[in-house]
Amino acid sequence: MARLSTTLLATVLLASASNAGSQVTVNTTTPDEVIRQASSEMLDALNANRELYKQDEGALYAAVDDILLPRFDRMYTGGLVMGKYWRRATPEQRDRFIDALYHSLLRTYASGILEYRGDELDVLPVEGDLDGGKAVVETRVVLDTGVVTPVNYRMRLVDGRWKAYDVIIEGISYVSNYRTQYAEEFRAKGIDAVIAELEAKARGEAEDKGATDQATK
Repeated sequence: MARLSTTLLATVLLASASNAGSQVTVNTTTPDEVIRQASSEMLDALNANRELYKQDEGALYAAVDDILLPRFDRMYTGGLVMGKYWRRATPEQRDRFIDALYHSLLRTYASGILEYRGDELDVLPVEGDLDGGKAVVETRVVLDTGVVTPVNYRMRLVDGRWKAYDVIIEGISYVSNYRTQYAEEFRAKGIDAVIAELEAKARGEAEDKGATDQATK
């Protein structure tokens, strides 16, 4: 699952953050084109800068921000993941949660993104009526073992642009999975504590502390 998640993050990152200031022009003709274009642009960036990204995580993060995040409906997804706690949270808490969740996931999977190759993903044409403003883009991901895994993207039309808000891997929804996980954490620890932990993880403090503790044993 970790290898599969890495491929997904490389194609269209299902996690949230602000995309303010992005200069990317997004082709929103159809939902499947959004996914296909994101994958293509990410692959081009990796092929041109793979060695740089290996040495400079900041440059890799910036590439992900510029290419993938404009295709993602961050606020809608944040609300779905937080569930009932979204209504209880302040605007500042919502923004902090979204930003911290994104950066913690990016730190976790950054090295795997560097291994992404274009032949791993096959995007299928969207069928059916798109007038309702929502669609499911079906893709097939080829794992290193040769196994083909179905991966579907839920998308919605936002201000004239198709954006992803959920990924379904072998029938398991990203949003539903994280909503269950964070509902338990919010209930047990409170919103501020969960956000603080996520922010520490995003900065790498959790990993650094673990390595320090292990070294002192």
